[in-house]
Amino acid sequence: MENQMFESKEERTFQYQDTLPPLPVPPLEESLMKYLDAVKPFLNEEELQRSTEIVKTFGQGIGKQLHQKLLERAKVRRNWLEEWWLISGYLDVRMPSMLNVNFGGPAPYLEHYWPAKEGTQLERSAIAVFHMLQFWNLLRKECLAVHKAGSVPLDMDQFRMLYSTCKIPGVTRDSLVSYFKTEAEGPCPSHLVVLCRGRAFVFEAMYEHHILTPPELCRQLTYIKERCNNEPEGPGVSALTAEERTRWAKAREYLISLDPKNLTILEQIQNCLFLISMDDTSPHATPEDYSQICLSALTGNPTIRWGDKSYNCLSFSNGTFGSNCDHSPYDAMVLVSMCYYTDQSIKFMEGKWKGSTAVRDLPLPEELVFVLDQRVLNDIEQSKQQYYKQASDIQIASYAFTAFGKSLIKKKKFHPDIFVQLALQLAYYRFHGRPGCCYETATTRRFYHGRTETMRPCTVEAVEWCRAMLDPAASILLFNEHYWLQIPFPENYPQISRKAFNCQIICPNWIH
Repeated sequence: MENQMFESKEERTFQYQDTLPPLPVPPLEESLMKYLDAVKPFLNEEELQRSTEIVKTFGQGIGKQLHQKLLERAKVRRNWLEEWWLISGYLDVRMPSMLNVNFGGPAPYLEHYWPAKEGTQLERSAIAVFHMLQFWNLLRKECLAVHKAGSVPLDMDQFRMLYSTCKIPGVTRDSLVSYFKTEAEGPCPSHLVVLCRGRAFVFEAMYEHHILTPPELCRQLTYIKERCNNEPEGPGVSALTAEERTRWAKAREYLISLDPKNLTILEQIQNCLFLISMDDTSPHATPEDYSQICLSALTGNPTIRWGDKSYNCLSFSNGTFGSNCDHSPYDAMVLVSMCYYTDQSIKFMEGKWKGSTAVRDLPLPEELVFVLDQRVLNDIEQSKQQYYKQASDIQIASYAFTAFGKSLIKKKKFHPDIFVQLALQLAYYRFHGRPGCCYETATTRRFYHGRTETMRPCTVEAVEWCRAMLDPAASILLFNEHYWLQIPFPENYPQISRKAFNCQIICPNWIH
C-alpha cells in the first residue's frame, strides 16, 4: 500500500474495464490435483488413498460433464463465477448479516496526530469525512489511479460499490442496488445519513457544487449531536438490519405498508453516500492494541449501524474510528484503499484543517422519522436481543507486533506473507498438536470483475517444517531449492557455502 498512487490525470479509473481478459476456467485435472494437495496434510495414508480414488472417479465421470458446462458458460460470460459467487456467497444467505457476513475494524487509522482523546469526536469526524468525500470525488471524476500488478491493470469495478450502495432484504434472496455514477454517466446521490442514539438525520454533502469543508461538516454533526443529547432516544429502526434476513425482509415489507413515508426514508438511507454512526462509547485503542475497537466495530450498538450499507463510518466518543461494511458488494481491499487515502491525507495535513473556517448558510440536517406501531417496536426489540446474544459469543484479540516488520523479513530475502503463514501454522501446531486448515485470500482482479479466490497455505512442506521446529533432535534442516518453503540464513549462524548446498537453512533456535 505504501507505494499506491491515488490520483491520475493520464489514466481514467475505469478505462481498462472493457479490455480486461475474461475469467478463465482452470483445467479440470489441475483443479483436482490442487484439491488433493490441499487435503493431503490432514489425511492418513488410507484416507488419502480413498480420496484419490474418489477424485479419479469424479474426473473420469461426471466431472468431465460439469467441466464442459463451465466451459460453455464461460463462452457467454466474461466472468462465469461472478453471479454464482454473489448469490450463493451473500444474497442467498439467511443468517443475520451484521455478525456473520459484514467485515469491520479500526479504520481509518489516524494514529499519526490523533491519539484517542475525549471531546474530539465532532472535529475529527468532520475532517475524516471530508477526506472520504474527496475519495468519492476522485471516483466520480474517474481520477483515482488504476490499481496494477506491475504494469498489468486490475479490475476497478468494486470501487463503484463503495458509495451509495445497499443490500435490500428479500424473503428468500436479497438484492444489491448501487446508485453511484461517474460524472460522465450523470448525477448521483450526494447526501449523508447520520445515526445517533437511535435516530437518523440526513444532509447534503455538497453545497453550491462543492464538498462541505470540515468546519461545515462539523457544524452539521454538532447540530445532530446536540439534539440527540438534549432529547429522548429514538426507536433504533436500524437494529432491524441485524435480524435474520427473512425476518428483516418481512418486517421491512410491513414497515412500508404502514405509511408511504417509510419507503421514502428507506430509499434515502439506501442511496446515501455512506452512514456516519455517532457512537457514545470510547473503546480503548492504541497503535499496539486494537482489541476493543475491533470488537466495538463488529459487535457495537445495532441501533446506530445500518447493517446493509456498503460502508458505516463509526465515530467513537474518544475520537477514534471504526468501519462496518456489508461484504456483498466488494472485498476489503476497496475499503483499505479508501482508509489508507484518508490516513495519508490527514498525515499530510498534520491532523489539522488548514483551510477556511467560514461556514456557509447551509440548510440544517433533517431528521428522518419513521411511522411505527407496536408491532415494529416489538420487532426492533427482538432483533436487538438476538443480536446481543450472538455478539456476546464473539471474542477478539488484535495486537500489533512491533519487534520487527516486513522490511527486515524482506531484507532476509523472505516473503512477509509466507513468514506470517508459517508462523500461524507453527502456533496452531504447537497448541493443538496437528496442522490447521487455513484459508488465505488471493485476488483474481487481473480478470474482468474478478474478486477473490482461495489459497491453502497448509502444505505438506509446511507441516514437515512445523514438526521439525518442535523436534529437539532437528537442529538443522536442509531443503531442496525446488521447495516453495525458503527460510533465510540467520545472521549469527556459522558460515556455510550456499553454493555448495544449493539450498537454504533453517535453525529452530533462531526462528524461536
